[in-house]
Amino acid sequence: MSIADKYRPQFTYDDYLLWEGRWELIDGMPYAMSPAPSPNHQDITMNLVMLFKAAFKENCDHCKAYIPIDWKISDNTVVQPDVLIVCKKIEKKYLDFIPELIVEILSPSTAYKDRHEKFELYEQEGVPYYLLVDPKFKKVEIFELHNAKYQISQNPSNLFEFRLGSGCRFSINFDIIWP
Repeated sequence: MSIADKYRPQFTYDDYLLWEGRWELIDGMPYAMSPAPSPNHQDITMNLVMLFKAAFKENCDHCKAYIPIDWKISDNTVVQPDVLIVCKKIEKKYLDFIPELIVEILSPSTAYKDRHEKFELYEQEGVPYYLLVDPKFKKVEIFELHNAKYQISQNPSNLFEFRLGSGCRFSINFDIIWP
């Protein structure tokens, strides 16, 4: 344990509930989710959600795409991914089980956390698909869980077929998410 870890306060979900504004909590460490996402970020988010919703109408009517909701992983870890795909009913005011797919849209203030800390967290929790969307380079990196480790998809086109554990299969053309 480092000196900083030894003296850093540890926050919990109960603390998190008292905070104003948008926050995430990872291993007891709070992260402010401000400023609000840029219009470009929000446009990409909405385009992705509309694509997922359209794909689900075909053969996955039990799956839903959500924009940020709390995913309570433990008493000291609560995250709000940009987009989540869930194929079971959410019974609580937060998600308390592993989503089928998570999308994080990179921004200068979150890119490092999304590529490292959240990558490792989602891999450890067993999220089947983790997508990193880079608006600056108009690039989507698709990581798929194999043997408890993420492997990047070597898909040569921007059309990708997802196979979710719920039996749902659908394809998304990522060329059309860019504003």
